[in-house]
Amino acid sequence: MRVTLEIDEEKMRSILSLTRQNKKSPALAEALDEYLAFKRRQAFVSRAMAGKTDYQASNDELENLAHREP
Repeated sequence: MRVTLEIDEEKMRSILSLTRQNKKSPALAEALDEYLAFKRRQAFVSRAMAGKTDYQASNDELENLAHREP
């Protein structure tokens, strides 16, 4: 899908640098994939800490997952 976006130049430079991509579209696609994976992990950890899953981990292990960098 094609979209037109206005992105701050500094943010775009950061995205290009962090993803190590040379082109904007692949860099944005990778950044979006990483963001979505991070949000899924956050949601899972929240469910696990609330006892809404059968995942077996200690509170310390769950807190470490919640604060881990993507």
